[in-house]
Amino acid sequence: MCDLPSYLARIGLAAAPAATPQGLEQVQRAHRQAIGFENLDVMLGRGIGLEPADIRGKLVDRPRGGYCFEHNRLFGAMLATMGMPTRPLLARVWLRVLPGVVPPRTHTFSLVTLAGEQWLADAGFGSSYVPPMPLADGASALAADGYRHRLRRARAPGSLRGEWEVERSQDGATWEAQYSFDTTEVAALDLAMANHWVATRPESRFTQACIVSIVQPQGFASLLDRQMTVQTAHGRDVSELLDAAAWQRTLADVFHIELTDAEVAQLAPRLFG
Repeated sequence: MCDLPSYLARIGLAAAPAATPQGLEQVQRAHRQAIGFENLDVMLGRGIGLEPADIRGKLVDRPRGGYCFEHNRLFGAMLATMGMPTRPLLARVWLRVLPGVVPPRTHTFSLVTLAGEQWLADAGFGSSYVPPMPLADGASALAADGYRHRLRRARAPGSLRGEWEVERSQDGATWEAQYSFDTTEVAALDLAMANHWVATRPESRFTQACIVSIVQPQGFASLLDRQMTVQTAHGRDVSELLDAAAWQRTLADVFHIELTDAEVAQLAPRLFG
């Protein structure tokens, strides 16, 4: 996949941390602050390769990002190299889902084993920063943007919706489902099929708009087409990027993503008319 020194240099860590919960959080946060989440290759009409060389070339060697199947493939492999064994899981994402609709399993993340205990670790959820949490009913963690995430054992094993649910709340009273899952083993072909659906289906959110995000030291920044949102514990700022030049600069300066002028020119008509 990638040699560890190159990965650590890419995410800004001088050395691999210890294989502890604190070390896991350090790596995940550094990864999400350094490598942007984005679906821009999908919007450019390109396929999303999950081979190690594809992921290294895009996320490590170039100033680009990716979405969950790319991020968490890289993240999981590097955690294993650091002595934190992982395996992938698949989840149903419940954001923006209409009542009565059961979404497909289109999100992947990692189940990490630390000192015999299982932890949820996710370096590739584009809608928010989900901090690492132990796989335990009621586990919770606070993110820098002011949102608290919790893990709830919501249903019986084998349920269609999934046994476990990740939820998010800003006030501690109202909780919103982010994604649900069970701990069934996932094969490489399961990930390939889910990745293909996300990257090609007309009803997939990732074929409908340019979606970009990154974790910041004091919050979370996102870009939906040309609408920019920065969320911190103190509030939310929403603005609109007015032209392609500003959009390209923001990608580079805020999200650490560099597109060529030709790539921006290809996307500009759908963004700015």
